[in-house]
Amino acid sequence: MTTPIGHLQYNIRAENERFYHDLMVHLGWEILYEEGGMLGCGAGNGQSLWFSPATSDAAANHDAPGLNHLAFAAASVREVDELAGWLARAGVAPLYDTPRHRPEFASSDGDTYYQVMFQSPDGILFEMVYIGPA
Repeated sequence: MTTPIGHLQYNIRAENERFYHDLMVHLGWEILYEEGGMLGCGAGNGQSLWFSPATSDAAANHDAPGLNHLAFAAASVREVDELAGWLARAGVAPLYDTPRHRPEFASSDGDTYYQVMFQSPDGILFEMVYIGPA
């Protein structure tokens, strides 16, 4: 049996909901639900991301057990760069000297792994990555 991911839920501060709405729309996701602080976004393949009001102010620790980051797959280097531009306009700084090529993660000499990493206003770590021909 192989089962795809159905959905992921992230708890967020209510004042940051617009950031996630705008990010997901920019990435081409459909808004499925938006009411009472809950935001649901669909990828068109049955998978969804949900952003729900947090009930605690505890900070995420990306090095502790649990989810480290969520990566979105880009179809091209250009798409990664477009998101990097959108992030800059939104006042979100890229992390780890990205966007950049990461040859150490490429599957062969003719391929590339090109990424931008960023953190949301709630401290959620995201990546957008193109993996394919250099």
